[in-house]
Amino acid sequence: MTSLIATPAPPRWAVWAARAVPLALLPSGLWRLALGAGIPVGFSGQLARDFAAPGWAITTYLVVLSLVAEGFGLLTLGLVRPWGERFPGWLPVLGGRPVPLPAAVVPAALGSAAVTVLTIAMAVTWYGPDTNGHPDSPHGIAGAVMTLCYAPMLLWGPLLAAVTVSYYRRRTGANRPSDIR
Repeated sequence: MTSLIATPAPPRWAVWAARAVPLALLPSGLWRLALGAGIPVGFSGQLARDFAAPGWAITTYLVVLSLVAEGFGLLTLGLVRPWGERFPGWLPVLGGRPVPLPAAVVPAALGSAAVTVLTIAMAVTWYGPDTNGHPDSPHGIAGAVMTLCYAPMLLWGPLLAAVTVSYYRRRTGANRPSDIR
C-alpha cells in the first residue's frame, strides 16, 4: 500500500499570483472582443474600414484568441487548487490519481518562458512602424486605452513562473522545515 504524503497548502502569495493571471489577461481580451464586435477602438484610415465590420473570420479569430488566452490563464489556478494535484474523480482512468509532477510543471514552465518572450517582444515592438507606430493605429486616448489594456499581459509570464516554482516546491517537499538545514 502506498502512503500518501499530504501536500502543504500553497502560500497566500501564490494563490494571489495565480488569481492575478486571468485578471491580467482580461483587459486585452475585452479590448479584442470590442474590436471584433465592430466597436470603434481608435483605428483610422484603411484599418478603420477593415475593422468597422470585421467579418466572421476576424471576429472568430479575435474571440478564439481571447478565450484561449483566458483559458490558459485560468489553468494557472490548477497550480494552487486541489485539481492541480489530483485528477478529478469524474475523469475515466485517471480520476482520483495524483497528477504527475512533470505533467504540471513542464508545461507551466515552458508556457511561462514562451509567454514571457512573446510579451516582451510585443512590448519592444509596440510602437514599431507595422504596429502602433502605423499612422492608422489608435493614437491619443484610444492608443492609451489600448496600451493600458495590453500592458498587464507583461505580468503573465513572471506570475506563472513564480506560481510554478511554488507548486514544484510544495509537491517535492522542498520547503518543508525538515529539509532545510
